[in-house]
Amino acid sequence: MLQTAQRQSKTKKPKPASPHERFLEAFRWMLLTRTLEEKLVSLYRGGLITSGVYIGKGQEAVSVACGMFLKKSDIFAPLIRDQAGRSAFGEALLDVTRTYLGSRLGPMRGRDGNIHRGRPQENQLAMVSHLGAMVSVTVGALMAKRFKGEKGFIGMTCIGEGGMQAGAFHEGMNIAAVEQVPLVIVATNNHYAYSTPNDREFACHDLVDRAIGYGFEGYNLDGTDLSACLDVIGGAVKRARAGRPPQLVVASVLRLSGHGEHDDAGYVTEEIKREPFARDCLKVAEQTIADLKLVDAETLAEWRKEAATKVDEAIATAQQEAPPEGDKEDWCALSTRDLVDRWNEINEEGNPSDE
Repeated sequence: MLQTAQRQSKTKKPKPASPHERFLEAFRWMLLTRTLEEKLVSLYRGGLITSGVYIGKGQEAVSVACGMFLKKSDIFAPLIRDQAGRSAFGEALLDVTRTYLGSRLGPMRGRDGNIHRGRPQENQLAMVSHLGAMVSVTVGALMAKRFKGEKGFIGMTCIGEGGMQAGAFHEGMNIAAVEQVPLVIVATNNHYAYSTPNDREFACHDLVDRAIGYGFEGYNLDGTDLSACLDVIGGAVKRARAGRPPQLVVASVLRLSGHGEHDDAGYVTEEIKREPFARDCLKVAEQTIADLKLVDAETLAEWRKEAATKVDEAIATAQQEAPPEGDKEDWCALSTRDLVDRWNEINEEGNPSDE
């Protein structure tokens, strides 16, 4: 009987998480992200990080909902403020700290900027700096999976409202709808594209109105409300997976930091800071936990301590690892040595083999 019960337990589907369980899981990813990024800011200001530091303060609720509903077989193309979503999708803390601190053991092997990391073989695409380009890249990845005969997958990419004004974004939207790929685009209107306010970015009444013009289904969202983020973005993922048209979700938040840590955000008006969308989503989520009595204060304190410990350990590990050495590295601009060898063969012989 015991052996039979054990076999049945192995094949039994896991019980779906309740809304409260999912909320608390999302909150913990948000807390870990805020802890990590505050530490990265401190390291940057102390001169221990070269290149830029771009954080997602105020955007974590939107981002975490993106990562939580994806399967490992799905395509995820996050952007510069999507650490919460990256973590929820499975990115290791060491991938982050190794990249920022220049370790040759990181996913970019110490050779690229801090925000371009990715693991394409694990379906997390590395970010292209021309942000609107990620829509077309994700569409291409989805079409490749379709050509291979794969089933049940979706793709998700994120964008800010500034990137929505780029030509590549519109081209990507169009081809996604024409090809009817299972795509979810989560656009975060953080009210400033660097220092450019909304009224100098676009003239339409609401960015979600663009959905219908391209053949998408569109939804608005209060990006400071974690419950709403989980509900709306989770619903968009379900619809895309069920074969509905591509999905556009537009979340309203305020970026609670500068464009990067080199920017003091002095252009943000006091009036804007008093708007409902300027709330800190982490504080809003914590208040919800208190109001609903989901966990007690001691548990929250333990979660904060655990997050800090994980971040400190990942940073300490990366700090002890060596950076790349230019005169010793086997530099390779392409993704595999096989492609480099084939290119050399073409150049040297003019007639590559059929292998």
